[in-house]
Amino acid sequence: MKRPLIGAVRRAGWRWLALLVLWLLALLPALLAWTPASAATTVSSARVWPAADYTRLTLEANAPIEYKFFSINNPSRLVLDLEGVDANAALESLASKVSPADPYIKLVRVGRFKPGVMRLVLELKAEVKPSVFTLKPVGEYGHRLVLDIYPLQSLDPLMALLQVPDAKIAALGGPTTPDKASAEKGPAAPTEPVITAAKPTEIPPPASTSEPTKGVDEKFAKAEPPRKKTRLEFTRLVIIAIDAGHGGEDPGAHGREGSNEKDVTLAIARRLKDKIDEEPNMRGVLIRDGDYFIPLHGRVVKARKLHADLFVSIHADAFIKPDARGSSVFALSERGATSAAARWLAKKENDADLIGGVNLDVKDPYLAQTLLDLSQTATISDSLKLGKAVLSELGEINTLHKGAVEQAGFAVLKSPDIPSILVETAFISNPEEERKLTDNAYQDKLADSILSGLKRYFSKNPPLARSKVAQNP
Repeated sequence: MKRPLIGAVRRAGWRWLALLVLWLLALLPALLAWTPASAATTVSSARVWPAADYTRLTLEANAPIEYKFFSINNPSRLVLDLEGVDANAALESLASKVSPADPYIKLVRVGRFKPGVMRLVLELKAEVKPSVFTLKPVGEYGHRLVLDIYPLQSLDPLMALLQVPDAKIAALGGPTTPDKASAEKGPAAPTEPVITAAKPTEIPPPASTSEPTKGVDEKFAKAEPPRKKTRLEFTRLVIIAIDAGHGGEDPGAHGREGSNEKDVTLAIARRLKDKIDEEPNMRGVLIRDGDYFIPLHGRVVKARKLHADLFVSIHADAFIKPDARGSSVFALSERGATSAAARWLAKKENDADLIGGVNLDVKDPYLAQTLLDLSQTATISDSLKLGKAVLSELGEINTLHKGAVEQAGFAVLKSPDIPSILVETAFISNPEEERKLTDNAYQDKLADSILSGLKRYFSKNPPLARSKVAQNP
């Protein structure tokens, strides 16, 4: 009698155990989704990138940030409610990171709105067009919440270029405000540019703004004999779009001594602009004139709005091996890359949009128009001529990584009507070349070489007359 009883008890026990297992399995999703208060989303970094084009505010966290966003008028304010986020030093430091010179943000207030919700209030200096989006982890970054603040009326880069004192434009050979008589006559007939090759003269190299950095090779450190230069003169303003690679959230490549590609490229771009502006009837325009990010297609769009004659994108290469060295020049390719290295580099540069952070939900009709026709054989042909001229000049001051212009599908070079090149000035990953790239005097030499290449190209390929630029808009 005892044995059947024991068997029944055992069978009942197994049933209860099976039910317990089933119950735990049913609760498993809820257990996995549950997070204790101590595991709340933590903001690890808060950054602000002010610029005339737009101001970007970035919050980086260990998990996706749930948020609610709205705006308030009278006065103009933007409000971000961060759900499940605790107060900490990184988040509270945001208020101190807003510069008084920020064109859009007056101040930021951070505080607890209610349990489990932190509120950010941005007081604005004017009405704006905000854009809020999230980014998944990529590269060195974790989850990011991004707030971009654009002006209500988009800036026109061409108008900004032309809105300078008439005397300065006249000195550059550009348009001036017409008097009443000339206005009544109507626009002047377009004329072909005249390029005069003056007798070569000995022009001393520009004075260095600093002593050569210790460790820079003797070829650079020694004074070089002055080079012969050809003077070019145009009958209209020739515009060169200068694109400093990377910027803002996208630092680009890193040097072993702590330098960032975005800082080096901006320094060289500014020097190149200054030198171009000193030339008769030439004007350099910086696509990026500060530490902020511009999407690759935005750089193309800005150059086209400027009616630029040429587009030069400046970079500082990097490779996994520190002994890689030398300068390179690239143009766009319609039929694939000319080498595996060019294909790899194009992919790396095109990934800048992932690092810098682009709101993929925003559709840009101007971009669709810009990149509609990629059968740009004539433009690519001119880009190759321009690249060859610049590469030849770079070879005078640095080793060439490749002796010919290479081609690949660089997104930043996809302007259908502007000859465009990407210049890899040197390898920032090479310690010796990194020291050169961060030296003021060597940056001057790089800018001189690029300018000499531009002038060499123009001496054989004069810019066409463009009445839209040659006349007062």
